[in-house]
Amino acid sequence: MNETSGQGQNQPPASPVKAKVAQRGPYEVAVKAGDRLLWCACGLSRTQPFCDASHKGTGLKPVRWVAEKDETVWFCGCKATGGQPFCDGTHNSLPAA
Repeated sequence: MNETSGQGQNQPPASPVKAKVAQRGPYEVAVKAGDRLLWCACGLSRTQPFCDASHKGTGLKPVRWVAEKDETVWFCGCKATGGQPFCDGTHNSLPAA
């Protein structure tokens, strides 16, 4: 193959993998100080909002989070938050499914 064949040149960049919307609202979770959690970022996990390794092969990875205190937190369910792993209300502006 020579340099002018064009294969692999001037190709558009691969589009980023988009996560699946697991639910159109947050997951309310009571956590204890020291809990080490993996938030599902791909939306494919059957154990939402936590990772079950369903992301394998998607290019997406879970977000590690450690609770600093006993409290209730709201993990993002739409996977489009700007503040991973927490809900920031982005689900309110998603297009209708």
